[in-house]
Amino acid sequence: MKNQQFRDPAIRVVLLPKDTNGYGTIFGGIILSYIDQAAAVAAKRMTKHSIVTVSMKEVIFRQPVYVGDLVSLYAEVTATGTTSITTKVLVEAERAREPHDTHAVTEAEVVFVAVDKTGKPVPIA
Repeated sequence: MKNQQFRDPAIRVVLLPKDTNGYGTIFGGIILSYIDQAAAVAAKRMTKHSIVTVSMKEVIFRQPVYVGDLVSLYAEVTATGTTSITTKVLVEAERAREPHDTHAVTEAEVVFVAVDKTGKPVPIA
């Protein structure tokens, strides 16, 4: 049940056996990595500068992700500051065993800061 606000996925991947934990589900850290990448896709559109992740303010794991699931990550910028860009990421999994059965599995808020070549914060504009 996709939120209409997030129409095009920033990233879409199929999760593999190498990504599983001892319980047979995908490691949360793998999902976090993809969340960071998807958020960066949205944030990078806001500035010509390099961006760095400052925080993941909230990550909610609602349901597990399984091997073979098609995972779509939808991202949008929700706020901008002088040097910061805040994004919201929604993660959905289309179950491999049940095509067209899509579940909202994770959501997160990620904050980036624009930086110059020396790593010092700069205005995003």
